[in-house]
Amino acid sequence: MIAQPQVSPTYSPEEYLDLEVAAEIRHEYIDGEIVPMTGGTPNHNRIIRNLCTALTLGLQGQDLEVFVADQRLWIPQAKIYTYPDVMAIAGELTYQPGRRDTITNPTLIVEVLSASTRNYDRGDKFAAYRTIETFQEYALVDQYSAHVEHYVKTGSKQWMLQEYDGLDTSLNFASLGLELSLGDIYNKVQFESVELEGEA
Repeated sequence: MIAQPQVSPTYSPEEYLDLEVAAEIRHEYIDGEIVPMTGGTPNHNRIIRNLCTALTLGLQGQDLEVFVADQRLWIPQAKIYTYPDVMAIAGELTYQPGRRDTITNPTLIVEVLSASTRNYDRGDKFAAYRTIETFQEYALVDQYSAHVEHYVKTGSKQWMLQEYDGLDTSLNFASLGLELSLGDIYNKVQFESVELEGEA
């Protein structure tokens, strides 16, 4: 007897949202597929905390707001629901029609790279983010060394990449008018090799 290939079930966006509201863990939705999100390492959480703190303090008094990992983002052209590690939004929040828990208009997105997600974050996920009209800036923060890949939109379908290395380097978030040192971003981070990471 020949084993039949297993076909993963597909879900509508509405079915996903109904399941996600009741779920105990967060899931991404990628064009019909529901994907559980893995837990982060202490370093992953330290970097997110440091970024959120520095951005929130640096943007006080401006019409910009910072959100971290529990805020859901809808990308309609890619049919993706996801939870970026850090987002900054300029002006009023734009919600997905009919919802008050899902936003659609980030200016800046930051993802902290892990061994299991870094290829996706650099590739298909970045391509999906680029379909968002308000999206201007993308930073990929390595958690194994002091290294940041920073993309800034310079025109229609044009993005400029700048890489930063070392704790004494400063990163300029052009869309926010804010500069942060990598020393602040990596505060209390204890660098370890990828092989020691405790996540998939």
